[in-house]
Amino acid sequence: MNKPAVHVVGAGLAGLAAAVRLAGGLREIVLHEAARQAGGRCRSYYDPALGLMIDNGNHLLLSGNYAARNYLAAIGSEDQLAGPQEAEFAFVDLATKERWRLRPNAGRLPWWIFSPLRRVPGTGPFDYLGLLRLLVPGKDTPLGAVMHCDGLLYERLWRPFFLAALNTEPTEASSRLAAAVVLETLAKGGRACRPLVAAQGLSAAFIEPAVDYLVQRGVKIRFDHRLRQMEFANGHAAALDFGDDLVQLDAADKVVLAVPPSAAQGLVPGLQSPEDYRAIVNAHFKIAPPTNCPAILGIVNGTIEWLFAFRERLSVTISSADRLLDVAREKLAETIWAEVAEATRVEKPLPPWQIIKEKRATFAATVDENARRPGAGTAFANLVLAGDWTATGLPATIEGAIRSGNRAAGLIAASRLR
Repeated sequence: MNKPAVHVVGAGLAGLAAAVRLAGGLREIVLHEAARQAGGRCRSYYDPALGLMIDNGNHLLLSGNYAARNYLAAIGSEDQLAGPQEAEFAFVDLATKERWRLRPNAGRLPWWIFSPLRRVPGTGPFDYLGLLRLLVPGKDTPLGAVMHCDGLLYERLWRPFFLAALNTEPTEASSRLAAAVVLETLAKGGRACRPLVAAQGLSAAFIEPAVDYLVQRGVKIRFDHRLRQMEFANGHAAALDFGDDLVQLDAADKVVLAVPPSAAQGLVPGLQSPEDYRAIVNAHFKIAPPTNCPAILGIVNGTIEWLFAFRERLSVTISSADRLLDVAREKLAETIWAEVAEATRVEKPLPPWQIIKEKRATFAATVDENARRPGAGTAFANLVLAGDWTATGLPATIEGAIRSGNRAAGLIAASRLR
């Protein structure tokens, strides 16, 4: 007798996380991916312009991202994450030339705000208490209506922090999503907000070990296999149409749909999902970082926001970057490099570079768009959703994507085999 099957459609992080959770269980797992490789928006590739392997986006994790760390532990690659032993964030203000390090203490009681050597220069300990209003449960409203979005502390800490987490200008962002990020990181102390990056690349940490893990457990993986249509009958998904391959679903078969929201809307009748998006621009420069360059550097009063130092390159992330989409790549590279050179004190001409503009990087983390996010369950008994755009309670992040996959897998695992 054949085991009931789970068809996981989409091999981005959400789909991989769901498949990893379900692999080796009582069901046969089949993973379908439209592209020729796994990873979606979280992967590495060889860039001929640089002659290097680079990531298609720079991603910063925090030590409090428990789902992501548990996922990496499950697939055996948690050692791929690198970061300081304690919570520490280096910053430079390009306008004033000031440099400092934000160093939250390890425990929950935030005594670090009373130390001038640990907090943002020019701020006092009581300035930080304004964040408490955000943590009071209540109606989801724009962040600008809950906390003061001006002043030195906002410009040097809260704006960079929330802009990176939400990929939306903080003044218009969802207070509920902002509060969720704070409660899981800064509010838990430095142990939960130690910065971590995939030093050898996203694929080496999150994707390749996951694919190996699944193959070793008998999961069937079908690349270049795009789902074109789903057929429904009697409140169930009845068939998956891949064009030249029609998969009929038995009564006990299940489907995890882990595709982008636009694709999901075209496949599932009546599905509501976010419709407004924000861009991210990443820049990569082929140059060895100077010896004194921090692994992660926050930039204030510049076009760039975060600088990542890898072994053979310097990489930059600019969030909520719709304003830069129409700027010529060459001009953008020159502007960004000038700021990188100033921030790192490198006196060299523009090195080989690559600019990656992702127009629809994440859904806009506004109140209205957050309300449009569907849950994992659907109107169809054997179909569940996964993706960072679903209602994870977090913005569109690696952590949110993995939690969505875990949640979808939990719903599948809890269902009866019949």
